[in-house]
Amino acid sequence: MERMRMNQPLTTTLSPIPLYTQIKDILRERILDGTYKPHERLPSESGMSNIFGASRITVRQALSDLQNEGLIFRIPGKGTFVAKAKAFQQLMQLEGFAEAMLRMGYEIYNKVTSHKSVAASLAVAQKLALEPGVPVTEIKRVRHLNREPLSMEVTYLPEEIGERLRNIDLPNRDIFLVLENDYGIALGHADLQIDAMLADHNLANLLKMEEGSPVLRMERLTHTAAGKPLDFEYLYFRGDAFQYRLRISRQAASTSASGACETAESRTAK
Repeated sequence: MERMRMNQPLTTTLSPIPLYTQIKDILRERILDGTYKPHERLPSESGMSNIFGASRITVRQALSDLQNEGLIFRIPGKGTFVAKAKAFQQLMQLEGFAEAMLRMGYEIYNKVTSHKSVAASLAVAQKLALEPGVPVTEIKRVRHLNREPLSMEVTYLPEEIGERLRNIDLPNRDIFLVLENDYGIALGHADLQIDAMLADHNLANLLKMEEGSPVLRMERLTHTAAGKPLDFEYLYFRGDAFQYRLRISRQAASTSASGACETAESRTAK
């Protein structure tokens, strides 16, 4: 509490910014700059009321917003605590999970739980442009981030590629890098679909989470530089520990739309 009193910028009722927003912004800054560490308990609502000169209702509204942002969590009877920051991956370019996490300084380890040949289901066959029932390689891995299970991934590859991976150190290597550096296969683009689900018993057990907890699910189909489908995956991430981030540009959309209009006008003129 003393730390906050010494470092806290003044809130003011003269500002056009609501008082609860000022408090929320101050607390957010203290959490993000490390003043308050993950799992550290924050001052009580009454303590914050004294610090900020605001009612407990105002403080509670600020805390509620921070909880919705995932920055804090509450334990009834014990208090309010700082949440552990989520790992994230930018969806700006095609790269493997390990590539992205290692660049950010995380320790990565993959536990291969299964590596076998299976008959391609209708869905897998359609994605990889194969006939249903033909043999494909299925690889299941639990990805560990800083020694904690973060995701479970199911990868399908044409059998001639997947079988070669049996001789590769998959616990410590990224499949994308193996395909490019060891096999000389240039990767081009990937099609992604992302949604949410609840963890069933098996997934909860693998990721050490409660059954019914939120999971971020992705389907990713990766193509070679020549446009041939090569790698189809189901990726399941702990919803409480990971997020995807991306930046989108309105200007690019406008340029694209403008280009489309110009093309349409040109065609009309012709």
